[in-house]
Amino acid sequence: MAEFTTRIRELRAARNMKQGELAELVGVRRETIIRLEKGQYNPSLKLAVDIARVFGCSVEEVFIFDED
Repeated sequence: MAEFTTRIRELRAARNMKQGELAELVGVRRETIIRLEKGQYNPSLKLAVDIARVFGCSVEEVFIFDED
């Protein structure tokens, strides 16, 4: 089964960024960031791109989709 993971927590920590700060930058609630980090929510393409831009990464560097 395919697995969807993110590096959001890792990327935030490297920049000393709080969940609320990231949420504000991309225009979502903090709860959305929490759910993304826990793997409980799949972002829209726009949100994925917005988050990647905040970190200066590609979408593929932030969001990992592993197919076994």
